[in-house]
Amino acid sequence: MPKIPVGWYPRRGEVYWLRLDKSRPALIISNDALNRHALDVCVVPITSVAHGQFSLRVRIHAGEGGLAKDSWAKCDQVTTVEKQVVSYPPLGRLSPSVLRPIEHGVRLALDLS
Repeated sequence: MPKIPVGWYPRRGEVYWLRLDKSRPALIISNDALNRHALDVCVVPITSVAHGQFSLRVRIHAGEGGLAKDSWAKCDQVTTVEKQVVSYPPLGRLSPSVLRPIEHGVRLALDLS
């Protein structure tokens, strides 16, 4: 397991493996001020299983954010996890052009204007 640097915290737009009931990648969606000081972070789970029926699943192409294969952000399943389940180091960071549709999907899922 890599040594976690002093002062590290997960940053918005980064993709990490989470240690939950099973390991899965997730996107950090909460803002960096909260991410730095809170004990938990808001995440959007990521799956490699395509679900054509879900309009709130945003496609992420292989290579983006360090993901090995085409994946989908599950904007309808935003959740909060303790930072201790976030596995350092990050897989990568999503580009703004990929992050924007995910943010839009989260707003739709939560009925935010």
